[in-house]
Amino acid sequence: MMRSTDPIRTIKGVGAKTEELLNGMGVYTVGDILSYFPRDYRIMPDPVKIADVKENAMNAVLARTANTPRTRRGRRVSVTVCKASDGIREIELVWFRIPYVKNMLTPGKNQIFYGKVIRRGGNLVMEQPVIYTLDSYAALTGRLLPVYALTKGISNGAIQKILGQILPEEPAFPQDPYPEDLRERQEILPLSDAIRTMHSPRDMEALSIARRRLAFDEFFEFLLGMQYLKGAGEKDPNRFSFADRAFLEDLLSKLPYELTEAQKRVLKETTEDMRSDTLMQRLVQGDVGSGKTVIAFLLMAWCSKSGYQSALMAPTEVLAKQHYETIQSYLALCGLSFPVILLTGSMSAKEKRTAYEKMQTGPDALVIGTHALIQKKAVFSSLALVITDEQHRFGVKQREALSKKGDKPHYLVMSATPIPRTLAIILFGDLSISVIDTLPADRIPIKNCVVGPSYRPTAWQFLQKEVAAGHQCYVICPLVEATEQTEAENVADYAARLSEALPDHIRIATLHGRMKAEEKDRVMEAFLQKEADILVSTTVVEVGVNVPNATVMLVENAERFGLSQLHQLRGRVGRGDAQSYCIFMSTRDDEKTNERLSVLNHSNDGFYIASEDLKLRGPGDFLGIRQSGVLDFQIADVYQDAPLLSKAQKEVKDLVEADPDLSDPAHVLIKQRLDAVIQKQLEGLNL
Repeated sequence: MMRSTDPIRTIKGVGAKTEELLNGMGVYTVGDILSYFPRDYRIMPDPVKIADVKENAMNAVLARTANTPRTRRGRRVSVTVCKASDGIREIELVWFRIPYVKNMLTPGKNQIFYGKVIRRGGNLVMEQPVIYTLDSYAALTGRLLPVYALTKGISNGAIQKILGQILPEEPAFPQDPYPEDLRERQEILPLSDAIRTMHSPRDMEALSIARRRLAFDEFFEFLLGMQYLKGAGEKDPNRFSFADRAFLEDLLSKLPYELTEAQKRVLKETTEDMRSDTLMQRLVQGDVGSGKTVIAFLLMAWCSKSGYQSALMAPTEVLAKQHYETIQSYLALCGLSFPVILLTGSMSAKEKRTAYEKMQTGPDALVIGTHALIQKKAVFSSLALVITDEQHRFGVKQREALSKKGDKPHYLVMSATPIPRTLAIILFGDLSISVIDTLPADRIPIKNCVVGPSYRPTAWQFLQKEVAAGHQCYVICPLVEATEQTEAENVADYAARLSEALPDHIRIATLHGRMKAEEKDRVMEAFLQKEADILVSTTVVEVGVNVPNATVMLVENAERFGLSQLHQLRGRVGRGDAQSYCIFMSTRDDEKTNERLSVLNHSNDGFYIASEDLKLRGPGDFLGIRQSGVLDFQIADVYQDAPLLSKAQKEVKDLVEADPDLSDPAHVLIKQRLDAVIQKQLEGLNL
């Protein structure tokens, strides 16, 4: 009796050499080969006459051999050649390294030859054709034939032969971890039925149903693993008591503008969380310029009014200082005198000591800083709310360290990276999600254009014109310095060329990731203070400070960036009251590139752009974590299977609430599989 845990060597016909090759493909056990699903499926075409074949494509030709096959042996490979005819035209058949193929040919009798047809020297040639009798080919037509990812020495037929011995054996399949009621609720197949169908689908509908079951498995197991990694199931009680919302209404009346409906909705969701029985854990997503900072201010001021401290952690010192100044201005505007404390790594020892003292003696302080907030000396006296700006810029341990400061505070994540909801469910499975999906009404839309390198002199003249009007400009290059391997614009050479082309009075600064943090902050601070007119930079400005005076973003080699990254870069301009512009310069003039960049040219909606980016690149490339293994789904697709992802999320939520430690006998198999999932996620989880 065959079991899923049996070594692959136990399968008849699998010797030591085949076992070694299969091991190299990640196949060690019977269960592994069952989970080695086809990468594609082939539908055999109807046979055609030679006159009707499509060149550079797979064809099935009904013909008979017209001469005796001959085999010639070169220094490295044997080549067998013969002619085939359908009575009207001829085609040459060529096989490499298969001298015995002549034994499979039946002279004078019609056979089906299936292979790729090319034209060589004016003649039609079919390379490596598979030979079928008319009956054997007829049995294949209309069926979906699995195509597996292979390694040298293992053929598609060999995989199918091995599976042919396993698929009829029910004990060879892993036990289905889901109880019957869950399967009925989600209308999914039993696991063994789904696996069998994936390897031998009856038709496209059956394949779709089987795929749905396995995609659900991947989502369910991933989300469950993430929940337990993040301590899900533990809903900490809310020990804080907040002032009446009338205080917030009063603040809103003192702001110089009215919040958008989206901002009002998010404010309502967050305040309801903070007054609920359990601690808030929420993600607030908002496109660049959507008004997340004012939400942070209102919640932090509410904490101060209620007698508690709050903390806002930013990824850079310049951004932390800007938040500090913005919140001070909001407090002054609203007539509030709560203490505001800034804590960053570059502050002197004396300045840090003063900040530490204020944190311990100011129970209603608003504290803003960088990773310096998580150092041991940074002790809060009554921390009720933690806000992290651009959470993905911090390591997992840094985020946890800040959220554990004080007596388990409320936790809010702010992100200007427009991650589609389907992907946010995966990345932030333990957080409720709010979206600020509208921009303030007075925001002037950015004007965009996609151009080629021939437009560069005109673009530089436009930069000069904007500087003359008192504005500032960004230029983004993909590289820091020139390399032999990559032909693309680099910061060092570009800044030098720009200096030569523009008048001497135009001040040009450079910024890139190889600079030390202090140096980067110094350059950004100088640009913010209008001490430079043009900043030539790599994408380190993607998440940066608010420079209302910057009106132009010129992105060189735009084809090398993802759409969402380009949108984030575009968000550096359009923050003031002047018309702003974004110029995407592409060196690749092809249909696919033009189609991608046209998405940016015709839309300023970050969430739409992110969805298009996700469709084009997949979640791993979209987030820059392709090699991490975290989102390495074999079957599921985050975009295509979004409804299924939501269903899996609900099942995981209900399961964790009903049985937090998975002690119910009905969940024992789920618990066993969870351990392996968590181990995989731990290996790749450094988003």
